[in-house]
Amino acid sequence: MPATLEQRIKRLEDIEAIRLLVGRYAHGADRNNDPQIMGALLADDAVWEAPGFGRYEGRDEITRQLARIGREEILWSLHYMVSPVIEVAPSGQSARCHWYLWELAKMPGGDGAQSHWIGGCYHSELIETAAGWRFSHVLLNLKLNSRYSEGWQSQPSTTQKTPTEN
Repeated sequence: MPATLEQRIKRLEDIEAIRLLVGRYAHGADRNNDPQIMGALLADDAVWEAPGFGRYEGRDEITRQLARIGREEILWSLHYMVSPVIEVAPSGQSARCHWYLWELAKMPGGDGAQSHWIGGCYHSELIETAAGWRFSHVLLNLKLNSRYSEGWQSQPSTTQKTPTEN
């Protein structure tokens, strides 16, 4: 049975709400993973993971660890969230979103902060709550993390996994 006009509009509104959530995620990340911004984007029982940075469960633990990463591991960043693909489930209660990350960053190294190129893919699962859409699972697969001076010529090719391939 074809979707009604109301269902189609709701789906488009959900897609736009999720697109804005991705933008808010970038904004929070660029503020050293500000816990207030990042916490508002996550479900209570969310999971966040990125090989090399760790796996964290629960909103409080995720925001605590992301803030630590923002203080100790990525000292400054500028996130470009590129080409989001958003798929809302037929029920309208959950969704998946994939986007590419291109990031300029400063990370500790040597005798001070080093400029870095960071790139990869985000795979996320979301749920709709009474407060709006929230991330329930965020997986970042980094394909590039290299000092600016070295470029990315020596970066290995890696395969990606999605949250359902755990």
